[in-house]
Amino acid sequence: MNSMPPQILRYGSPEPSAKPLQLSAGPLTMRFEPAHAFLRYLRVGDHEVVRAIYAAVRDQNWGTILPQVTNLKLDSEKDSFRLAFDVSCREGEIDFSWNGLITGQAGGSVTFAFDGEARSTFLRNRIGICVLHPMLECAGKPCTVEHPDGGAAEGAFPKYISPQQPFKNIRALAYEPAPGVRAEVRFEGEIFEMEDQRNWTDASFKTYCTPLEWGFPKKVEKGTRIRQSVTVTLTKQQRKVLPVVSGRGAQLSISTTPVLAKPPIGLGTASHGQPLTAREIERLRALRLSHLRVDLKLADSQWPCALRQAAQEAGQLGAALHVALFLTDRAETELAALLSELASVRPRVSLWMIFHAAETVTSEKWSKLARRQLSSYGPNILMAAGTNAYFVELNRARPACDSWTLPCYSVIPQVHAFDNITMAENLAGQAGTVESLQQFCRQPAVISPITLRPRFNPDATGDDAVTGSEELPVSVDVRQMSLFGAGWTLGSVARLAAAGNVHSLTYYETTGWRGVVETELGSPLPAKFHSIPGGVFPVYHVFGDLAGYDRICPTHSSHPLQVEGLTLLDAQNRRRILVASLIDEPQEIKIKTGTCRAQVRYLDETNAEEAMRNPEAFRAQTGQAVESVSGKIELKLLPCAMACVNVL
Repeated sequence: MNSMPPQILRYGSPEPSAKPLQLSAGPLTMRFEPAHAFLRYLRVGDHEVVRAIYAAVRDQNWGTILPQVTNLKLDSEKDSFRLAFDVSCREGEIDFSWNGLITGQAGGSVTFAFDGEARSTFLRNRIGICVLHPMLECAGKPCTVEHPDGGAAEGAFPKYISPQQPFKNIRALAYEPAPGVRAEVRFEGEIFEMEDQRNWTDASFKTYCTPLEWGFPKKVEKGTRIRQSVTVTLTKQQRKVLPVVSGRGAQLSISTTPVLAKPPIGLGTASHGQPLTAREIERLRALRLSHLRVDLKLADSQWPCALRQAAQEAGQLGAALHVALFLTDRAETELAALLSELASVRPRVSLWMIFHAAETVTSEKWSKLARRQLSSYGPNILMAAGTNAYFVELNRARPACDSWTLPCYSVIPQVHAFDNITMAENLAGQAGTVESLQQFCRQPAVISPITLRPRFNPDATGDDAVTGSEELPVSVDVRQMSLFGAGWTLGSVARLAAAGNVHSLTYYETTGWRGVVETELGSPLPAKFHSIPGGVFPVYHVFGDLAGYDRICPTHSSHPLQVEGLTLLDAQNRRRILVASLIDEPQEIKIKTGTCRAQVRYLDETNAEEAMRNPEAFRAQTGQAVESVSGKIELKLLPCAMACVNVL
């Protein structure tokens, strides 16, 4: 019997999510989320015109100050509405308040107005309205850009991820989100420009203010008023567009071609530094990991200890090592010391990852030096270089097209926003980094690591805020131990594996609150991070279900913001279909399998705690027998539930 509340099992937090408000402005439908003051999914039928409109207050390190929304007042008619609310953004020295007013007209227009005042003096990198344009409807499509001087220019949203701003000096944008439908997005109050958010795996383009070339951070004096607005208008609709997918149950379709190799999957060594226990080793061995990643800062005197522990743990797990080397300008001496230690430890290394402590993207001279010195240890060991940060860094400092090193970069789902919906949205942006990488690099991608929260802030312009002893570190996300975190991970593997041309994927850590297994001692802050000492997290079972399967079939979801799926094949061509719900309500889905029988094992709030306490017993369960109906397996998923479907 579960003792954890369902909300903690779903999301790792006891805080319930506020229900969104459904709104209409003539043919436009949308939703407003009171918790974050986001206006989302302005649609005509199934087609997104705008993914989201919101206002952001970002500090001098690009940290987003979470909004506190009060005094929400809605007057709504069938095809129009007026929504007013107040927002307070307070953190550290920042105290900024604003009034929001969103109006929708029956003719098909929506205005989002922002009227704010600084209640203190502080440094900021951005304050104001942001508009997200959907990746699916916009990428590669033409648009018209109107400038503040009244001039206009024809252009196109980038098909592949643009390293720099696609458009600057924007007063209005016009484009066609659906055939026969044209929309205009018009800005007032400041100069706006656009960035390609796919650089950070967001599945959108963002139009924002203030232009980056004006410099940042900027000082905001107490009493400063900031007023802005954006209006979205349907300027042409030749036909009535009705929803086909929206309002219906989700379906998963499985492609028979291409069948792709499942990328090697590994974990990072635990950052808490404690060695694995016998039980942790046994449980992690069951995941059949390809590799462990260990980070060695060669200017730090403790790196030999880290190498020895990682080598021992990799051997215990039957995995190879991915060794991330952080060099300094004394690299030649540092690499010589490393070689001496390697001769003593003799770890099984399958990949070197070369970084320089003072560089965001590794210069070629360091990778050449590392290759020259490390080849004596293992001439066939592959070498990667690139960035320990995000794809944007690699995209802006592209390697030579004939580079022999593998490109590497990390992925997190919440650079710009932190809510569950944003994380689910951004799954679609991960494969785009691989596709865009192939336009300038022929080598397969090393994506390492993939984490829920950033490990560090590569864009900080000042000192990061220090969390108190009773607060979670900024690198820890409570969803690490949740069903949602497990479902997000499945979606990430599904998207990246189907992208092709991926050398390897490295997720999270082995143990602890950044890992897949909790330590024997448990959470250092059990009141904030609700884990079970000595247990596993639901994400452990995702990696367990992947083990033993070497190929994947791309699996398409009709409702990718609600459900993700992945189809696996083993050496005997047996099929296993993994399914994850990403929403906070029950749903029924169908999998187009053809006529078959299957066994279905669910992981949800009814059994998740037991599966965390006794993973071996849970994994021994075969599940319930089902048969397809009209060529489809039908599943009933509780909120944030997982399903493992073994086709017989």
